[in-house]
Amino acid sequence: MADVKNKLYVADNLDVLHGMNSNTVDLIYLDPPFNSKRMYSAPIGTAKGVVEAGFHDIWNWDDDVDIRLESFLDSNPHLFAYIDLVGHIHGLAMKAYLTFMAQRIIEMHRVLKDIGSLYLHCDPTASHYLKIILDWVFGKDNFRNEVVWSYRRWTAGNKNFQRMHDIIFRYTKSDQFAFNVQYEPYGDWIKKDYSYTDKDGRRWRWHTVKGNRYKVYLEDENKGVKLNDVWQIPYLGSTAKERTGYPTQKPLALLDRIISASSNPGDLVMDPFCGCATTCVAAQNLHRKWIGIDVSDVAVDLVATRLQYDEGGQVKMFQDFLPLKTLPIRTDQTKLTWDKKQIREHFYGKQNGSCNGCGEHFTHARHFHIDHIHPKSKEGGWVLENLQLLCGSCNSIKGNRPMEYLLKTIKARRSQQQIY
Repeated sequence: MADVKNKLYVADNLDVLHGMNSNTVDLIYLDPPFNSKRMYSAPIGTAKGVVEAGFHDIWNWDDDVDIRLESFLDSNPHLFAYIDLVGHIHGLAMKAYLTFMAQRIIEMHRVLKDIGSLYLHCDPTASHYLKIILDWVFGKDNFRNEVVWSYRRWTAGNKNFQRMHDIIFRYTKSDQFAFNVQYEPYGDWIKKDYSYTDKDGRRWRWHTVKGNRYKVYLEDENKGVKLNDVWQIPYLGSTAKERTGYPTQKPLALLDRIISASSNPGDLVMDPFCGCATTCVAAQNLHRKWIGIDVSDVAVDLVATRLQYDEGGQVKMFQDFLPLKTLPIRTDQTKLTWDKKQIREHFYGKQNGSCNGCGEHFTHARHFHIDHIHPKSKEGGWVLENLQLLCGSCNSIKGNRPMEYLLKTIKARRSQQQIY
């Protein structure tokens, strides 16, 4: 993955994350669905004309989600218990949403460098639930900020205070991380402290350190005041120049601030829910490498169009990127040199002689088939972490499908046997 730069994958982000090497990304920004129970759709203009773009932010519980949650049970029992509890409190839709998000956050943590940072953008619908998952995956001591993005927009009157902000959680992977202090201009209040004016018209004040008094000029403190965790950045109105028409589009100024603060030129920035590709455009303009992931082909055209023109609509030099529907392949895992007999004997002992699907016990390792947990068709590798033993029946049922399919089928068959 050392050559990764400026790539946009059109695929499920979990499949892409599975194929990425560990410790390769400097900064991750994600603006995932919020579980808002809304359908977002809007016509937008791209290089190929006007298309319909959007997504369904509506979550339903089904057997597939149930099996995915059960897959947490062995490796993440506390996370399993937490998501299950939220399901009892908030309902199955939230349970399904958190299951979806937890899988991806775990993989994002893996691909993030030890010096890297993650910014998760959300609203009050699920922010407090997501923070618990982030605390669990990243460690509560690696929580750095709860940034409030404050804005103004037209809203309808109701019996509540109007919500005019989003929350952005900032986490790091360790105590060593990139951070560039940013400043904003002093307000008029600061000028009152500089109450003296010299003959050149420069404002100054007295400053005393350990009994020594000296002059401090306002112009010498031109950096301004250090940026705080409440960001006043305008919401994108319908007539904004950078507006693409994509629902839930975020302003470039917001991503410029995040990328400038937590990465440096040449670093790799990733957005696993890139939508209209604002993160990719901001990263490109700030001389960072980038990876965008989205399930929609629309994102490809939006990246091309937005990189080709500046905010004033003038054509600028187009920067190439690779739109990909093929998945990346991990190269940081040691491929096994064992023969199949050695692999069967290893996993026979590890699985206590039982099938990893149905649980049936066999008296000899030769009765098992070697299976790729993450299918070969989705770039699952011949590495120890991705192999298991299945009985002939389970191996036939699973085929080149994910493990969740096998477990779902076994569960359905057992339920049917109980009925009859």
